[in-house]
Amino acid sequence: MKPYKACSCRAPETGRLLGNKCPDLKLYETDKDGAPKLDKAGQPRWRWNAKHGAWYGRYEAPRSADGKRRQPRVGPFATEKECLTALAEAQGQVSRGEHVDDRNLKVGDYLTDYIAGRQAVEDDLAKSTVESYREAIDLYFKPGLGHIRLVDLRDHHIRELYAAMRKINRPEADNDPSDLMRRLVGARAKRDGRRYSTRPLTPARIKRMHAVLSKALNDAVRAGKITRNPASVVTFGKARKAKPLLWTAERVERWKETGKSPAKVMVWTQHQTGAFLDAVEDQWLYPLFHLAAYWGLRRGELVGLEWADVGLDTRRVHIRQAQPDDELDDTKTENSDRVITIDEDTAATLRAWRKRQLAKRLEWGEAWVDSGRVFTREDGSALRPEYVSERFGTLTARAGLPPVRFHDLRHGAATMLLAAGVPIKVISEILGHATAAFTSDVYTSVAEELAEQAAQAIAAFVPRRNRI
Repeated sequence: MKPYKACSCRAPETGRLLGNKCPDLKLYETDKDGAPKLDKAGQPRWRWNAKHGAWYGRYEAPRSADGKRRQPRVGPFATEKECLTALAEAQGQVSRGEHVDDRNLKVGDYLTDYIAGRQAVEDDLAKSTVESYREAIDLYFKPGLGHIRLVDLRDHHIRELYAAMRKINRPEADNDPSDLMRRLVGARAKRDGRRYSTRPLTPARIKRMHAVLSKALNDAVRAGKITRNPASVVTFGKARKAKPLLWTAERVERWKETGKSPAKVMVWTQHQTGAFLDAVEDQWLYPLFHLAAYWGLRRGELVGLEWADVGLDTRRVHIRQAQPDDELDDTKTENSDRVITIDEDTAATLRAWRKRQLAKRLEWGEAWVDSGRVFTREDGSALRPEYVSERFGTLTARAGLPPVRFHDLRHGAATMLLAAGVPIKVISEILGHATAAFTSDVYTSVAEELAEQAAQAIAAFVPRRNRI
């Protein structure tokens, strides 16, 4: 069928859509006296008004289940050529048996149903993962792509969205008056009653969100809602990993002069780690810091750890859950569900901590909160992950040590285990990494800076004060 033009104007008398009968769709030619020019058949000569309406087309689709004829519409398109291309594509899909029934489904509506479906499957994804999916959809994909019909989504739409996302919270955003930027900024203005982050989006984060969109569109292909995934052709440059750097004497000296860290990810030497643990040995959360520094548990894993998963006699710690935010959840990945065999010094530290916690329970009496967690507040209630990081930062500054993030204790544990001669495969399993290759790629270079001081075991490798 031939393409046609139509618009959304309404008749003033009835309020009905005029569609392809709108008089403004056509421009009639006149002579110098204003009289209409006629063609050979005696009809007024006219041309399409390029500034009004849009191009549409209909094609023959497979008959419905009850045998009724179907002629879906494609459009709107800015030019007749674009409409003809879309018609040819739709007719080609029919001939190949790839026809999409619902051509009016919008990207935003599809993504809303998609994330609802993921949340409905309890064992499909961890709650924190579903939340990260929902955040990407609500803050970026629905505002940026939600108005586009799913069958019309193309890779250039996705690329334009990512280009705008890279401007967010940067000076370039103020100079971008586009509707796309306005929608993105509006979506981030408030979330859950408070303003969203004011930090720019990193390329790595956009790449992670792209994986969410690509997965959702792959599912749409499998469900027959679209015939191909436009996100599959969107590529990213190879992101440079932020590898840890060791706080050498030279780097510490420069930090004291400038107050600036040489890299985002910094790792303490074994002497600095030991100095920190000695400085905080009388603190309530000392055992948590000890376990993090020696064995590299993630913050959420430490906060979510329960006594039921700790064997003090067997020196086994089973990491099977985590609390990355306000709720207890599964571990970050399947590999993160693991059992760690701790050293005797760490086991003794946990035994002493258990006794101290039981004493606090007697002290608090009926006010004690039985959370079952290993590391708690003094009243037994569960810790907030943010509090752990905040407290760590305060104690680090108080000890006069160069700054590292709490998560960098994990990097430090990996580095010291590697430098102490522990096999890379074992370290990978301790940390819960998917592959030993990843562990080696991240930590080998920094571990080499500690190679000459390597010891046989992590407990002996970290120098501590003599204990009575």
